Amino acid sequence: MNTAARYNQALDYLYSFVDYSLKHSSELAKADFNLGRMRQLMAELGNPQDAYPTIHVAGTKGKGSVSALCAAALQAAGQRTGLYTSPHLLDYAERLQVDGRPIPHTQLADLVDEIKPAVARIDKLTTFEITTALGFLYFARARVDAAVIEVGLGGRLDATNVITPRVSVITSLSYDHTAVLGETLTLIAGEKAGIIKPGVPVVSSPQKEEALRVLETIAAERGCTLTLIGRELVARPIRQSLDGQTFELAPIDGSSYQLSMPLLGAHQLDNAATAYAALKASGLDVPDTAIRQGFAKVNWPARFEIASRADPTVVFDSAHNEDSFERLTETLQAYFPGRRVTLVCGVSEDKHLAAMLSAIQPLLARVIATRADHPRALAPEQIVAAAGRLGLACEAVMPVRAALKRALENAQKDGSIVLSAGSIFVTAEAKSIYQRTSSGKQTKNG
Repeated sequence: MNTAARYNQALDYLYSFVDYSLKHSSELAKADFNLGRMRQLMAELGNPQDAYPTIHVAGTKGKGSVSALCAAALQAAGQRTGLYTSPHLLDYAERLQVDGRPIPHTQLADLVDEIKPAVARIDKLTTFEITTALGFLYFARARVDAAVIEVGLGGRLDATNVITPRVSVITSLSYDHTAVLGETLTLIAGEKAGIIKPGVPVVSSPQKEEALRVLETIAAERGCTLTLIGRELVARPIRQSLDGQTFELAPIDGSSYQLSMPLLGAHQLDNAATAYAALKASGLDVPDTAIRQGFAKVNWPARFEIASRADPTVVFDSAHNEDSFERLTETLQAYFPGRRVTLVCGVSEDKHLAAMLSAIQPLLARVIATRADHPRALAPEQIVAAAGRLGLACEAVMPVRAALKRALENAQKDGSIVLSAGSIFVTAEAKSIYQRTSSGKQTKNG
């Protein structure tokens, strides 16, 4: 069997288990999340997650960017570095990376074959739990010096929460997955803070007061030092352009560090400060020179990624809740002042669509409603109805390829920015289509 066939067979196997990312919100709310079967699986595999130090990252927004920044700095320091993230954009193998390279398809297929007997001995395992175990095993086999582990959903009962990290990181908290995590920031923060381990340092991005109270209480109860960005470490912008931004980090000891990165948006300054503080709190050997080098080279696609600067301007983003749409709007206004937006929009059924659209409404010329091939995707007609109630011009266009084509045609007529946001699945599909049909265009990750 050739590599492609074996890889597809491995993916078929993984997706044959319960995949809560594909479940409707009503089913997700009833999900049986617990760490017992995950601990049993890791024991069957020899507990590979204990073979290397880790940085554990939870949060609503920014956890992927923080994870990528940490991994880039560790790699620049000469450490063989694992990075586990989810979901993927274009290829499942992206979830398991060593030194910035996704696991080769052959190795993923080999590892899947290897763990099948252990999986067969444990009831009710999920796709995410098995994938997480594969990640831990792959990093051990690759002999990584350290790994950055991004939480999938929540924290307390997330499959990744079988590790005891060097530092627990909580990025910006806002409302998302409320059917599972709770309807208040207090409840959401409690779930995210479930990754905090006794005596392990905690680093937090700036938080709303309601969420911060929870993090401070749990950190104190578990004997953990808490570093809060904006209090113990402040990020100050110096200059910005479409090529990136330069900023200063100022700890309370009076020192300061100047860094640059290609990630765009004021919110990314908080993410960079969070990553910096996490690296320092981890006790891993990552000098400031490596942090500068790593941050300058970090690559994190579909986070205000400018795929084309003109004719028309095209931006791919992963914003998918009200808070992230507010930050996306601020970033558009900062980098493209006065420009209108044609939004290619798909969302999952559990999202607060009206709030998301309201956040970006002042910039919108029109909305092109579409959907990804995903069971939780909202029907485009429902997006049209929600947009109509806000007085927005909106039409449903399927599939994503046709929606992107319509958006590009409109933008070429009126000079608006083509923006894909609302669903990472729609953005991934739109990005893939655009890359295939617009080869040779300037691409800028941001």
